[in-house]
Amino acid sequence: MQALESPSPLIVYIDVKSPYAFVAIEPTLALENTLAVQFDWRPLTLDIPSFLGSARKTDDGKIVENKRSSTQWGAVKYAYMDARRYAQRQGYKLMGTQKIWDSSIANIAILWVAQTAREKMHGYLSTVFPPFWRRELDIEDVNVVCNTLESAGISAQGFAEYSENEGRQAHDQLQQQLHPANIYGVPTYVIDHQILFGREHLPYVEWLLRGKQGMPPDIAYSL
Repeated sequence: MQALESPSPLIVYIDVKSPYAFVAIEPTLALENTLAVQFDWRPLTLDIPSFLGSARKTDDGKIVENKRSSTQWGAVKYAYMDARRYAQRQGYKLMGTQKIWDSSIANIAILWVAQTAREKMHGYLSTVFPPFWRRELDIEDVNVVCNTLESAGISAQGFAEYSENEGRQAHDQLQQQLHPANIYGVPTYVIDHQILFGREHLPYVEWLLRGKQGMPPDIAYSL
C-alpha cells in the first residue's frame, strides 16, 4: 500500500477511536452506496497523546491520571461536544472515552475485511463504531475484535495471527507513510492525490467523483 495510491477512486482514512471518524462513517457509506463504487477504507491510528496529551478517568468521570494542559483539555472537550451533536442527529450515542485507547487491532481489522470480505465493510464499520462509543467494546482485546468481525458476518479465523504478523506489518508500514504524505487526521479523503481532511468536504468529494459536473460545492456537514 502506498499512502496516496489506490485502484479505488477514493481512499478513506479512519480511526475507530476518533469521534470525528465516527460521525463521518454513515455519510461516507451513503455516498459509496449512492455512487455504487467501492471506496478504499484504510486505518490511520492516531497518536493522540503527541498533540493532545493523555488522561484517564473512572466510569463516573473522576480524573485519576492527567497529562494534559488546560488548553489541551479545552480542545478535547470541544471536540467531543462538536462530534456529539452530529452523532445525536444520526441517532447514535457518543460517550467520552475513559482513556486513550490503542485502536490498532480494531483498525487492522479494516485491512482484514478489505482483503477477505470487502462486500461486508459496511457491516464491520457499523458493528465496531457504535458500541465502542457507547463504552461497550474493548477494542484492545483481539478476542473482542474477532467477535465483532463474526457479528458482522465476517470470518475471524486466522485474524488473531494476522493482527500480530502480516496485518500488523502492513498497518505499521502504512502509518509510517502518512505524515510524510501530509495525512495527519481522520477522516481524510484522497482522490487523484488530492487530500481532503474532514467530513465537511464530502460534497466536494462527491463532485469530484461525479466528474466535476457543474459548479464545485462549498463545504457542508452532510448527514
